[in-house]
Amino acid sequence: MSQLANAIRFLSADAVQKANSGHPGAPMGMAEMAEVLWTKFLRHNPANPKFYNRDRFILSNGHASMLLYSLLHLTGYNLSIEDLKNFRQLHSKTPGHPEYGYTDGVETTTGPLGQGIANAVGMALAEKILAAEFNKDGLNIVDHYTYVFMGDGCMMEGVSHEACSLAGTLGLGKLIVLYDDNNISIDGKVDGWFTENIPQRFESYGWHVVPNVNGHDTAAIQTAIEAARAETGKPSLICCKTLIGKGSANKEGSHKTHGAPLGADEIEATRKHLGWAYPAFEIPQEIYDAWSAKEQGAKLEAEWNELFAQYQAKYPAEAAEFVRRMEHRLPENFDAYIQTALQEVCAKAETIATRKASQNSIEILAKELPELVGGSADLTPSNLTDWPGSVAVTKQHGGNYVHYGVREFGMTAIVNGMALHGGLRPFGATFLMFSEYARNALRMAALMKIPSVSVFTHDSIGLGEDGPTHQPVEQTASLRLIPNMDVWRPCDTAESLVAWSEAVKADRPSSLIFSRQNLPFVPRSAQALDNIKRGGYTVCAVENPQAVIIATGSEVELALAAQKQLAAEGIAANVVSMPSTNVFDRQDAAYRAAVLPEKLPKVAVEAGVSDGWYKYVGSNGKVIGIDRFGESAPAGELFKLFGFTADNVAAAVKSVL
Repeated sequence: MSQLANAIRFLSADAVQKANSGHPGAPMGMAEMAEVLWTKFLRHNPANPKFYNRDRFILSNGHASMLLYSLLHLTGYNLSIEDLKNFRQLHSKTPGHPEYGYTDGVETTTGPLGQGIANAVGMALAEKILAAEFNKDGLNIVDHYTYVFMGDGCMMEGVSHEACSLAGTLGLGKLIVLYDDNNISIDGKVDGWFTENIPQRFESYGWHVVPNVNGHDTAAIQTAIEAARAETGKPSLICCKTLIGKGSANKEGSHKTHGAPLGADEIEATRKHLGWAYPAFEIPQEIYDAWSAKEQGAKLEAEWNELFAQYQAKYPAEAAEFVRRMEHRLPENFDAYIQTALQEVCAKAETIATRKASQNSIEILAKELPELVGGSADLTPSNLTDWPGSVAVTKQHGGNYVHYGVREFGMTAIVNGMALHGGLRPFGATFLMFSEYARNALRMAALMKIPSVSVFTHDSIGLGEDGPTHQPVEQTASLRLIPNMDVWRPCDTAESLVAWSEAVKADRPSSLIFSRQNLPFVPRSAQALDNIKRGGYTVCAVENPQAVIIATGSEVELALAAQKQLAAEGIAANVVSMPSTNVFDRQDAAYRAAVLPEKLPKVAVEAGVSDGWYKYVGSNGKVIGIDRFGESAPAGELFKLFGFTADNVAAAVKSVL
């Protein structure tokens, strides 16, 4: 076996052993795959991990993280041998699973199986879209591959089916996957629960497949990758037959190497078995020299810089636009543009569904942000996520709109991949109820702090006759609980545009929640309009208020109607619209106290579960919510059934005075 591959084996086994935790089997089994890809094909620069035209490498089976950390260390990234010794330790650069933002060279956070390959589809899709827009006359400034390692677990997860099916349909020829086909998972040999024909499955998706490659034969692996690169019209799957724990003296091929240290005795036996004469964490200089990608990486980036200089000379506007997008900068006049658009929206004062207000907002944004890329999980006419300038992405052409089909989880993970790639501002859409299908990809976006945007329409019992299977109750509240996620539920056209503009400005993911039913425009002062971006604000203030009514979305209308009823009875109440509790909670204490004075009793009203609102109303306040599932009936009847009426809100206010 190659000494280059063995360097990966022993760095991985020794780090897992020192941590007394981890997964040595997969790194040992994929060592030759990694050696060939990283020394023969992968275009990257360790000195500049964000080099625009680098190939992307995704370790979808993220439990094999020591494989990636070993590669980054050996090829010259800013990851020291001490970092490897601190594998899985607090605040180390080598966490148990690869985490985006912790370690140079880690392109995405992986661990929840299947999402890495889905992210990779998003990256390859971003490359296709950007190449179609920016490449000119042989000056191909966007021209890179996305390479993936994945295992049996990723293959079993449903999200891999969703993403890989779409990748074949869209002909993502720059996507190359090496499948670690070792027939092992935690429970043992997978024959008892995973027997599908993987090559046939991927051929049916429209992929180019190279079956039965010896995953420990470097020449065979190289030939397979060359064949994959030659096929430009289809994504490629290379099925590498491997042994988990390859090289282990007594545990090679056993599931016992999957998720536990080999043990000190076994590692020493393996050193003798493989003729590795070096102690733990020691790599001879000649092996470092053979692995180093610094010189080649600098050369690759210099060549691209020269190409870009030629491009810049011939197409200066396009070059400047490309750099702006890759640096994730908004146009210089963006805030002024939005303020003008917001004034126009307020002047129209339309009564429309906020899903329609969202569509109008998308059209406004798309005129200023050509990098906006949308899509829907087969609900475009319902989500209203297309716009006059949207062009569908197809196998033959780039575009800015993706028809994802009924693939909510895959869509959201692909959107994450596009956001990670850079150069685009992607969003995906479905009904709020089906955020459940996308949940783990939403969490991963928040964990990575990436600005993915999710559009969720049909936000409550207001969707009516489709009934409780489609009526979200707990979804808005549960999305608010995800750390780093901004959730917006606007009440009208003005709040919808602000929600959208804040989402594209954010350095974190956003979930935008819109109604199916029409909602009236809410008149408000200039100060109130400016305060929408603060997540919560007094939308209608009165003198000497005796109480505060808090509402979101469609319930703001009810709160304002109740305010009028109470005024007729001599009771003064402020109405607070809180389109984003997450953003409101980040405001300073003085602002929050001004909006929600501690001394005033409070009532919150939202067509969803009630628990989250008690932190605002206190134990003596009231919450009008829904703590059960809905019913199938017209929306108007349902709102009455569940107490969402002005009379009920007014009565609740009187009860807390």
